Formats: sequence, structure tokens, C-alpha cells
Amino acid sequence: MAPPPPGPDGETQKQVKAESTEMASQRRPISNILFIIAMQTEALPLVDKFQLIEAPSSDSVFPEGVPWVRYSGKYKDLTISIVSPGKDAALGVDSVGTVSAALVTYASIQALKPDLIINAGTSGGFKAKGACIGDVFVASDVAFHDRRIPIPVFDLYGVGLKQACNTPNLLKELNLKVGKLSTGDSLDMSPHDEAAIIANDATVKDMEGAAVAYVADLLKVPVIFVKAVTDIVDGDKPTAEEFLQNLAAVTAALDLAVTQIVDYINGKSVSEL
Repeated sequence: MAPPPPGPDGETQKQVKAESTEMASQRRPISNILFIIAMQTEALPLVDKFQLIEAPSSDSVFPEGVPWVRYSGKYKDLTISIVSPGKDAALGVDSVGTVSAALVTYASIQALKPDLIINAGTSGGFKAKGACIGDVFVASDVAFHDRRIPIPVFDLYGVGLKQACNTPNLLKELNLKVGKLSTGDSLDMSPHDEAAIIANDATVKDMEGAAVAYVADLLKVPVIFVKAVTDIVDGDKPTAEEFLQNLAAVTAALDLAVTQIVDYINGKSVSEL
């Protein structure tokens, strides 16, 4: 009798198993959504909308001493968690930026095992790409604009281009705008950043998205980016002034869009989005 054909090696077996698990999760109805939201001002309207409860410090799933805040509860058929990096311990301001976003995304995936991540928040927009104050965009893909490594291949790593979860049915049903998202750790825009943002073909820019995308891709969790425009980066008003002026009104627009998205997701699998 001939010997059986050799089976796949250990690494190949792991890859096949991982791909099989991922395909199964794509077909299973979404039941657990994790929101990563940088600022409390952006998060609290959604906390109220979904009637979520803040987790007490005694029941934290995160390391002791971190300022991260978690709200959770049930909405329709979904378990929803909203996690924010919280306030800087020394300065009392929201812990915005890529470092906090990456850390809190990693820890939240490990602790909460979400089926889907939604990174929702405000952003700058570019009138040259058709963005207006109050517009809400779903990002098709995300990249960094301030990680400049001018060495072959390292330059591509620095840009860190990642695709968002493909949601053609959701976009069509809700008639949502789509654009590319570019991420950096500065609110303003230097000439170097501007050149990179143009190269990224971005419609909106933020300070967290690409970091969330990196971690989500690393841990194989699909992610949707929903960004509402507070300021026109290539406009004639100072960015910080325009951001603060429009934050409350634009957060209301973000709240409405996110609610519509969650209502659409309820009862569907990732592959149906």
C-alpha cells in the first residue's frame, strides 16, 4: 500500500485553520461591536443613544491605573462597547493620537473579543476633495502621513496603507459618502504632511484611524471608520478655532450616522455588509 501523501506542515496547517476561522466569522451574525472613540465629547452622545453603562473601576478588564474608559450594554441584538482612551493623568485633556489609540485598541480586542470594530470620531476635511463641515464619511482605506522613512520598502511600511472592512451594501442602503482617511499625530498640517496627504489621496484626516487599522489588521478583526468633518483643512480659517466651533454640532451628525449604521448592522454578518 502506498503511503499517504504528506500533509501540510505546521505553519500551513495554522494558516488554513486561521483562514477557515476567519471565513466562518464573516458568515456569522455580528453580535459584539467595539467602538474606539478618542474623545469623551464624541463618545457620550452614543453612550446615551445606546443606553450604555460605564464599567466601574472595580470591574475593569484593563490594567490597573490606565485612564481608559469603557461603556457597555445591549442594543437590539448587539452587545456594544465604547472604549475611550480617557483623560491624560497629568494634564486632564483627552488622550488623543496614535499611541493611545493603538494601545486601547489592542487591549480592547484582547479583553472583549469583538466581531467588528467601529472607529468613530471627528476629522478634518479637504474642500478640494468635496468635503464640507458636517459631512460624514466612511473610509475606504487608511494610511499615515507623518511616518516618513525614505528607504525602499520602509517607505511603504511608514505609510502603512490598510483597507477598511468592505461594506458595499451598507453604503448603498444608507447613501453614505466614501473617502480615504489619512492619519497623523498633529492637528495642524505641515508642508511635509500636506504632500503626504495628497499622495494618500485623502478626503479626511484624523489622529487615530491608521493606528486602529494597524492593530485590527494584526489581530484580524474587521474595522469600519466613520468620520465627521469639523474643519476644512485647506480652508481659510484656523484649524483649531474651526474644530472647537463646530465640534458639538458635528458630533450630533456623527451620532445620527453611527446610529443608522448600527441599526443596519443588527442581524447581519460581516459578509452581508
